[in-house]
Amino acid sequence: MAAKPEGPRRPSVDDMALFERAMRDARRLERERRQPRPQAEPRPPALRPQREKPKPRLAPPPAAVTTPPEPAAPPYVVERRVSVPGLDRRTTERLARGQLPIEARLDLHGHRQADAHQALAAFILASASAGRRCVLVVTGKGQTSGAAPLMAEAAPGVLKRNLPRWLSQPPLAEKVLAIRPALPQHGGEGAFYVLLRRQRR
Repeated sequence: MAAKPEGPRRPSVDDMALFERAMRDARRLERERRQPRPQAEPRPPALRPQREKPKPRLAPPPAAVTTPPEPAAPPYVVERRVSVPGLDRRTTERLARGQLPIEARLDLHGHRQADAHQALAAFILASASAGRRCVLVVTGKGQTSGAAPLMAEAAPGVLKRNLPRWLSQPPLAEKVLAIRPALPQHGGEGAFYVLLRRQRR
C-alpha cells in the first residue's frame, strides 16, 4: 500500500484552469456594511435637589410680664362696727369704742400742711418701727370764728380732711391698717385713732 504524501496537496495547473473557468461569471460579493452600534439612550438630566423654602421665622414669644407686687390695701376709716379685711371683729369693735391702749400721741395743732404731712410721716414710721399698735393723731376740729381765711392752706379743718388721704399714700399705707375718729375723751372729731399693721420680723 502506497504511503500518503505529507502536507496539503498543491492544485495542479489543470485544476487551476478549471477553477478559473468555473468562477469566470462569478462576482465578488460586497462586504456588508457594518451597522453602527446602537447609541445608548441619553440619560435624563440629573434633577437638582430643590432647595427647601425657608420657613417663616416665628416672632419670639413675648417676654414674661412680671406683675408688680400688689400695694398694701389702703387704711379703712372705721365709722361704725364694720368688718375690716385683715382685722378680726373683736379688734375692730375695740378700736371703734376707743378701748385699745394708745401707745403714742401726735398733736398737729398750728402746723401748716407741708409741716403737718412731714411730721405725720415721721411719727407713723417711727411708731411702726417701734412695734406700736394703736396711736392717736390730733388735728383739731378746724372750727373758727370771724371772717374766712384768704388762703386755702389756712382754711378750717384742712388737716382733718387731709389726714385720711395722707395715711392712704405710700409709704404710710404700708404701715396703717385702719383709722377711726376718736371718742370725746380722746379729742372727739378733732382726733383719730390710727391702728398700725403688725410688722413682720
